Amino acid sequence: MWRTVSVILLAICLFSAGTTSPAYADAMRQAAAAYARGDYIRAANELSYLAENGNPRAQALLGFMYENGFGVPQAYDAAADLYHRAAIQGDAFAQSRLGLIYDKGHGVPQNAILSYKWLDLAAARATKRERDYYLRLRNAVASKMSSGQIVEGQRLALIWAPGRW
Repeated sequence: MWRTVSVILLAICLFSAGTTSPAYADAMRQAAAAYARGDYIRAANELSYLAENGNPRAQALLGFMYENGFGVPQAYDAAADLYHRAAIQGDAFAQSRLGLIYDKGHGVPQNAILSYKWLDLAAARATKRERDYYLRLRNAVASKMSSGQIVEGQRLALIWAPGRW
């Protein structure tokens, strides 16, 4: 499973590297290469600089590393913070991970409504394959909610705009 996750993260890094400035692309390539060879400490260091400078993709990937303890101490609160910073900028991967963090209560208070909101937003911004996966996750969360909670989660997703909570 972690091998698959590594390949997916590497592909994400490389894809996003081709769409931005050369300096950013180079840093993302270096982070992806370090991650692929299992040098998670180097990958985290490369991503940290970009994340601190507000790059949502780096924030999301570094959040994943904190969530799973890859190259950094496992810290759900740090993961939640990084995911949130990327999610409010519209990063679908971060939105999905933040939704799962709220579902489990890892690093944040457990909150099904916010979990639903973030998973719904992730599905709205994702590719077809990712969208189906995010919708399955959202629907699994919804199966534990009242109809009123679902309506509130939908309302929060509808009024959300990039840059807002």
